[in-house]
Amino acid sequence: MSKIQIVEVGPRDGFQNLKDYIPVEQKLKVIEDLIGAGIKSIQHTSFVSPKAIPQLKDAKELTSILLEKYPDYDFFALVPNLYGARSAYELGLRKVSYVVSLSVSHNKANINRTHEESLEELKTIIDTYKDLNVCVDVATTFGCPFEGKYTTGHVLKFLDRVANMGVKEMSLADTIGVANPKQVREIVSAAVKEFPEIEFQVHIHDTRNMGMVNTLVAIESGITKAQSTLGGLGGCPFAPGASGNTATEDLVFMLNDMGYETGIDVDKLIEAAKYEKSIITGNFSGHLVNIQKGQQCNI
Repeated sequence: MSKIQIVEVGPRDGFQNLKDYIPVEQKLKVIEDLIGAGIKSIQHTSFVSPKAIPQLKDAKELTSILLEKYPDYDFFALVPNLYGARSAYELGLRKVSYVVSLSVSHNKANINRTHEESLEELKTIIDTYKDLNVCVDVATTFGCPFEGKYTTGHVLKFLDRVANMGVKEMSLADTIGVANPKQVREIVSAAVKEFPEIEFQVHIHDTRNMGMVNTLVAIESGITKAQSTLGGLGGCPFAPGASGNTATEDLVFMLNDMGYETGIDVDKLIEAAKYEKSIITGNFSGHLVNIQKGQQCNI
């Protein structure tokens, strides 16, 4: 068994479509609980227009606090455009995610751009901020609410366009949770083989109760970084039918129990999820959050 890095995206993806605003103090508490449990990498916000996603209106404030308090920690933010990248960079972030959908229709619905416009903006960001680590999130890799599923060849062709721009890291996202293990194995195995210079990770939603198995198959196919959200909270606000993500505490429990090395304390994660659930009303899909302390070790 090998080391697997869990990339927590809950403070962005989990919070983004909640109607009730979460105060910065409570967001910080959730993030610090994640750090205390052993999570090493957190996507803490998105530099997006507050008109589009009001919940993340505090992106600059939250980023400034975190960078001052944890200057060496691996925080990163999602940016939809050059303006967002500039905001993140000027605050001191040197790592961001940039989203492009494999689906033309979802790309238009999500960020109101064509593929050509999105890729041109990506090139501008890369050329402007040469020391900025840009991970490209390839949304709807495994299926689109508007266009359906794609062949492995279609996926590889699009990944090639992105790779040729000098990108070194990509996240393959099952944005609406329609992937199945066979499909994940085929696409991930092909991507890892075709682009050995790219570090791939996966972002799997649990809409149809396949988040855990699909993430595991991706790991068995060569992935060493897996995104998830505390409590399984989240879902894309621009993709009909996209409910919660794969729960971090559930995923870590499974991987630890199988012998993978995550470096994460499951009990502390469960306590973090319970705190989160006590302050938020949302579509939690996690299971361990409902188990009393100690029971998770006596199955």
